[in-house]
Parts: sequence; structure tokens; C-alpha cells
Amino acid sequence: MDVRELLEGVKAGTIAVEEAERQLRRQPFEELGFAKLDLHRKVRSGFAEVIFCAGKRDEYLVSIFEKLYRTEGEVMGTRATPEQYRQIRAVCPEAVYDPVSRIVRAERPGKEFIGNIAVCTAGTSDIPVAEEAAQTAEYFGSHVERFYDVGVSGLHRLLAKLDAIQRANCVIAIAGMEGALASVIGGLVDKPVIAVPTSVGYGASMNGLSALLTMINSCANGISVVNIDNGYGAGYIATQINRLAEKPPADRNRRKSGGNENDITGTEAAEA
Repeated sequence: MDVRELLEGVKAGTIAVEEAERQLRRQPFEELGFAKLDLHRKVRSGFAEVIFCAGKRDEYLVSIFEKLYRTEGEVMGTRATPEQYRQIRAVCPEAVYDPVSRIVRAERPGKEFIGNIAVCTAGTSDIPVAEEAAQTAEYFGSHVERFYDVGVSGLHRLLAKLDAIQRANCVIAIAGMEGALASVIGGLVDKPVIAVPTSVGYGASMNGLSALLTMINSCANGISVVNIDNGYGAGYIATQINRLAEKPPADRNRRKSGGNENDITGTEAAEA
């Protein structure tokens, strides 16, 4: 339960003040010995902790997943194997697994989605990374539209979808090989582009290094780059951008041009 739900429960009379006080007094992490679960991360950043499953012992992973689900009401893990999913499902039957993105998650029903994020891939081989990005953004409450296999070797495929891509609040461009897709999209949209190099390609692609170098050397403006195959990182950043775009104007932190709103003019300083 997050802080807003807790306060709403107190306001509605469904949660006792004493229970709310008990929950708020919990230390900001839970000590498990092998892990320290950051239970206050959502309060600080707006995003609950996500589990990186690769390399974790089964008993550690299961315990972390179960605890986060019990505390947060939902949880997601990335880079999970089918065997890890079987272990998790034994203690959390609500969990579902996608073998393409390798994401395992248990979510609250009736989730609402806001805004619009476009996820584009150069080729079909980039879809596993794209699905990690798309499903991460969806888990965090963003509406996602997918545009797969629109690489530069057949530019007409991208141009046929351009109107829809341009309507998004931000674009995730995912490509291996030479990684040119991000530069092309960056020159066609007026929104931030998050480039994700993938390890797709032949020998000289060096497991995604060539795409990474292309993307960080792009001459198109408005492009940021995450690490090779890091769909999760792209989906997280895209959600932050999407949330900002969907905030009502009254909720935005606006300042007058020319400095801090607390600054005083030269005349005011002289009079002081």
C-alpha cells in the first residue's frame, strides 16, 4: 500500500489511525539478510522497486518477490527464466510470465494507463528488448503503442506509421546492426527519443557496440541513449517523461524566465 492509499483509507475511515501510524513508522527498508528491500522507493521516486532476476538464487528471488508483492500489492521482475517463474508461481499464483521479454509480474486488477509512448524496432529480432521496454512502461501505468520492423532498410515502413509515432509523448527507438533508426526518428519527431542499442548483428557489430556508438554519435537532436539491450531502463525513463507530459498545468513546477522565483531585482536589492 502506498502513502496516498494509506491516507485515503484513514480519511475514509477504513484504516485506523493507529494502523497508519504503525505502517509509517516502519524503517525505509526491510532487512532480509541477503537483501535490503527498499520499501520507500515509491514514496521517493514514484516507482516501486523492481527485481533483477538474473543471477539470484531461487530461494532469494522467491522471498524477495513474495515480500514485495505482499507489501506493494504488485511486483515485477526482469530477466527471469522459466524455471525462476515456476519457483515464484509456487508462492505467488497470481504471477504471470512472458517468455519474449523475460518479465515476470503480478499486478493489481483494473490498472489505468495514461499518455502515449511509441516503441519502435528496426527489426523483428529486436522485439525481445522492445517488449521489455513496452511492458515495463505498461507496468508503471503508461499507454504504449508498438511499431515493430520499421528499420531504415525499408524507410517507407516507418513513414507509413509516422503520424501515429509523432502523436506520442516520447519515442523508444530500438535497433541493432548499425543502429541508425534512432537518428532517423530523431529527425522526424518533436518529442524526446530514447535510443536502445541491441546486441543483434553479425561479428563486426560487436554484440551491440556498433549500434551504441552510432546512437551516442547521432547528429539528430533530442536523443538520449541507454545501455545495450536495456529495455527496462528505456521503459522507466519513457514513463517519467510520459507522466510529466500528462500532468495538469497546475501541478507543474513553473518559474518565470530569468531566474529563481525567489530572486529579487537590482532595484529591489538597492531599496533593501
